[in-house]
Amino acid sequence: MSLQNFIPTVWSARLFEQLKKAHVFANVVNRDYEGEISTFGDTVKINSIGSVSVKDYTKNNNIDDPETLDAAQTILTIDQAKYFNFQVDDIDQAQQNPKVMDAAMQEAGFALADTADSHIAGFHTKASKEVTEGSLSSSNVYDVIADAAEKLDENNVPRDGRFLVVPPFFTTAMTLAEILETKGSVDANESNQNGWVGRLLGFDVWMSNNLKTDGSSNTMALAGTRRAISYAEQILNMEGYRPDNRFADAVKGLHVYGAKVIDPKALVRLKVQKA
Repeated sequence: MSLQNFIPTVWSARLFEQLKKAHVFANVVNRDYEGEISTFGDTVKINSIGSVSVKDYTKNNNIDDPETLDAAQTILTIDQAKYFNFQVDDIDQAQQNPKVMDAAMQEAGFALADTADSHIAGFHTKASKEVTEGSLSSSNVYDVIADAAEKLDENNVPRDGRFLVVPPFFTTAMTLAEILETKGSVDANESNQNGWVGRLLGFDVWMSNNLKTDGSSNTMALAGTRRAISYAEQILNMEGYRPDNRFADAVKGLHVYGAKVIDPKALVRLKVQKA
């Protein structure tokens, strides 16, 4: 890649597209406030409205005065900043496919997405309820997922937008149990999404290696809805340059993001371990 052809806005957009494809957790959370950030340290004020009362109506009688709704405000802070900085030697570019820089940029997108997803996976500690099963197998995996759905139902969490992020051995158990609506295959509508598995019991099921453990053999899978977590990210300061003392093209960029649990009731932790 000749630096005279480097256009930061174009490469930023390309990297951002790679991020979206590589994400798992960032694809199942609320990203409504993404356009409101521009740099590290930005804050977004997220307002929520309390419940609305429903009352009996009596014909020919006045209704009550309008109620004042409770309001709460949560601050989402863009408090994470990660960068990449790589080079491609001129000799490598001459000897390899000219798309080597594109491939390197794709790898950068995967690495940034992996780091952000690992950050979001840590929010399992904020879940309002937990399903503890211990050893997971094809014989009990359906019951575990049903228990997670039940706990969300008990919290009056809508079924729209529900997700389930599980480790690889969980996916294996579902496949062996033949319970996935997609029979373990990739749905055509999600074929371009990293980690997509299928649908089951109202959940969009995803697989991730970024789920946390408790220091022993337990893995913390997560179930919930998009309203549980808010997330926002931005690619800043994409620069192409020629490093001093090197015959190479280099690219560096800054990725800033923030995430926060907005509704703990819409999040359930599944504490499971491989059989």
